[in-house]
Amino acid sequence: MTFWFFLLLGLLTYWTVQRSVAGITRTPVWILWLVLMTPALIWGGWTLVNGTSKTLPQVLLIGPLIVCPVLYWVLFLWGRRGPNPPAIPQTEPPAPELIKRVTPVVENVTLRPIDQTEEKQLRNCFSWSVYYIQNIEYRAQAVICRGQLRTSPDKAYEQISANIQAQFGDRFLIVFQEGPNDKPFFVLVPNPQATKADTRSEPLARPFLALSLMIATLFTTTLVGVGIAHSDLATLSSNPAVLLKGLPYSLALMTILGVHELAHYLAARFYKVRTTLPYFIPVPFFLGTFGAFIQMRSPVPNRKALFDISIAGPIAGFVATVPLLMWGLAHSHVVPLGDKPELFRPDAMNPRYSFLLAMLSKLALGSSLTTQTAIDLHPVAVAGFLGLIVTALNLMPVGQLDGGHIVHAMFGQKNAITIGQFARFLLLGLSLVHPGRDFFLWAVILFFMPIVDEPTLNDVTELDNKRDIWGLLALALLVVIVLPVPKVLANLWQI
Repeated sequence: MTFWFFLLLGLLTYWTVQRSVAGITRTPVWILWLVLMTPALIWGGWTLVNGTSKTLPQVLLIGPLIVCPVLYWVLFLWGRRGPNPPAIPQTEPPAPELIKRVTPVVENVTLRPIDQTEEKQLRNCFSWSVYYIQNIEYRAQAVICRGQLRTSPDKAYEQISANIQAQFGDRFLIVFQEGPNDKPFFVLVPNPQATKADTRSEPLARPFLALSLMIATLFTTTLVGVGIAHSDLATLSSNPAVLLKGLPYSLALMTILGVHELAHYLAARFYKVRTTLPYFIPVPFFLGTFGAFIQMRSPVPNRKALFDISIAGPIAGFVATVPLLMWGLAHSHVVPLGDKPELFRPDAMNPRYSFLLAMLSKLALGSSLTTQTAIDLHPVAVAGFLGLIVTALNLMPVGQLDGGHIVHAMFGQKNAITIGQFARFLLLGLSLVHPGRDFFLWAVILFFMPIVDEPTLNDVTELDNKRDIWGLLALALLVVIVLPVPKVLANLWQI
């Protein structure tokens, strides 16, 4: 089990580094990957040599989390690729980095130089009463237009975009961002789709692949579900009907994951964002799956669309989770609380590790659940509990997780980076206060994720009050799932 975990963690880390920084630094990807993997290798090596009987020294616990990010950043900056024009001060991200964040990388797409006639046309696109242009900067693959905003950001983006498209067609993607001085600026980057004769021929919708992965995941989660149902998988050859006992867990978990990703997919289609179908990830061990995902292949138009697409998944998944969890809890059994209760122990789970789970358990089991009891979970309840974990992990306000998208849409990209860093260290602190709750593993995963979210095309216009309230409610949901029940309330309510 440990081998498969480190293999998966290594592959995900390498893929993340390759996607995020390979094009903007000369430092080899394998070196950056090794630096990021060093903490996990140190902790795994200690456990392999000393087992779980000895406590990991604080210097080995905290030291790698301090040294490795600093070393990673130094190596990244040491090999960072500079912009082609030497005379332009670097007050904004260089063009290659900006393009990687805005739109999928397409080989052999370059920005055709703008001549003097076209520059005059470009300047005419900026009305002085909407956005008074002051300076145009030319980068290797971007044209940056700086000036003063004279109207509301949404009106400015709509008007300027329409003017540029009228003059240049679909040659550019128009990006509207805030600079370090909080002054918004426009960036024109190559539109990869303008080089394609027919974008409808792209293999976005692969129903056969999506269906195949779904069937494979149904099989692997059913196999895992047989064990969760306390049945012997070794009798499968002589009694194939034993697979039926794994179906409740399998169907419940896949419903939760499928509803989550389907909500993302439908919301993206509503905003005309090109995206793949939801794909499940089957594995023949652990939970039977590593979840499901969709991949957006075109930029998100604005922060409103980013918010709606991001929050749709956790909310829909949570709505699907609650009734399944309640039904599973109602069919679960109360058992004595063990001497060393663990967070995820289906045969004797302590519900007090999660405030929301404790409340739902008390509603389903009533007075039979006390402070001295645990729950032997029904397979459907196991799937429901995992649904809560998936919801909480996705709502973490870090990088390109759903929660990271949400805080980006609510507070802007720069503030989202600060919030993400705070969330990482807060979770690390919780892992030290509550060492038995697996927060440490969550913190490790978050530290390996990119902290910077991709900008939307109009990344300046803010959300309305209604969406801000929904965003705060989503973050509150994260809190009630993650935080435990205070002992005072547990004793008062006999949970």
